[in-house]
Amino acid sequence: MGLFDDDFYSTKISRRHDRRAESRRGWNRRKRGSGWSTLQVSIVSSVLSAIVAVLLFSFITGLPSSKARFAAGGTVFGGDLDPFSRISTAAAKVGPTVVSILNHNELSGGDPEQAALGSGVIFKKEKGKAFIITNAHVIQGASDLEILTSSGDSKEASVVGQDVISDIAVLEVDDRGITSVISLGDSTNLRPGETVLAVGNPLGLGGTLTSGIVSYTSRVIPVSINQDGNYDWEQEVIQTDAAINDGNSGGALVNLNGELIGINTMKIADMGVEGLGFAIPVSEVMKTVDDLMEHGKVARPYLGVYTLDLNNPFSIFSDEDHRELMLPEDVKDGVIVLEAHGPAKSAGLKLNDVIVKLDKQPIQSTLDLRKYLYGHKKIGEDMEVSFYREGELQRVKVKLADKPEDAELEDDTYDMPGGEHDDGESGFGEFELDH
Repeated sequence: MGLFDDDFYSTKISRRHDRRAESRRGWNRRKRGSGWSTLQVSIVSSVLSAIVAVLLFSFITGLPSSKARFAAGGTVFGGDLDPFSRISTAAAKVGPTVVSILNHNELSGGDPEQAALGSGVIFKKEKGKAFIITNAHVIQGASDLEILTSSGDSKEASVVGQDVISDIAVLEVDDRGITSVISLGDSTNLRPGETVLAVGNPLGLGGTLTSGIVSYTSRVIPVSINQDGNYDWEQEVIQTDAAINDGNSGGALVNLNGELIGINTMKIADMGVEGLGFAIPVSEVMKTVDDLMEHGKVARPYLGVYTLDLNNPFSIFSDEDHRELMLPEDVKDGVIVLEAHGPAKSAGLKLNDVIVKLDKQPIQSTLDLRKYLYGHKKIGEDMEVSFYREGELQRVKVKLADKPEDAELEDDTYDMPGGEHDDGESGFGEFELDH
């Protein structure tokens, strides 16, 4: 006899066929007929077990794993979510697209070890040519440009176009041996805290990779285009704490998908300052690149004046200076015309005219003048210029032109002889372009 009298649990089959047993079995068969059979219960149990197993597996694999996918900031990430593994994967993808740039200018005297260093990013291949983005300041004064690929090949590079305002330049080389171009990302979707990588040629150590986070997505910083210590333009940049050193300029700032999100351009170099590097967002970079590829330059309206800010901190105007300019006492801001060319000269502007308004918009500095001119006007449009001459407020209409190819950086502040930037007064420290 089994341990249990109930037939469902018994593993023994009785051989006795007495009437009492038959009666009992018959009752049991009728009872079981109205319920579930052993087979049915087994099937249901198996199905439930399978469902539970699937749910548990789905829950476990739904956690960060090597196959998970999720969306963040409009970007879909896939593959291995281990950040260290993703850094390695992104670095392997980006590495072949970043080049070292040697600027053999007159100061190097033909010695490769004395050449100015920078970085560049291969973004396009077409008709036997490879095209490289870098900073305009990286190729400044170049008499001969050489690039070194990640595989160690040396190639002579030529300039397709450059723009000192945006600090972007495009170079071209033959594409033999170049197999990779960088993927373009979307810098408008960046979020603070995202991991980023900087790849470049710091101190001549080509292919160097550093990592950090996005510290700020759209920092507006003042820059001195002529590097004369006078801030005469503003640049919107991505701030990162990834290590950026001399030679990183023009190199790639990428996300963990290995996509270009910025071109490294500068850092703050000052005692006790760390982790303050800046990159031009790729969304702005490509606007300039498109113009350079099509026209060899960025077409901007041209007024044609060299100016000195009336409130220039490096050349304080005394009461005597104001009297010589015959300015009203309440006029403290504006720009003094030192030279007039092109449209400005044709309209009658001349030395010591003090521009105070453009199209009735107050102008306090050359920075204001540039921002209004480049942000609100187009080539061929008329612009009203309000200025003081010998104490009288006058107005003229100027027809804006395209800047001549041989013109220097017009609509610019005048270089101050011996002017040094005082780090203590700016509030920003020294912004250093990483040649």
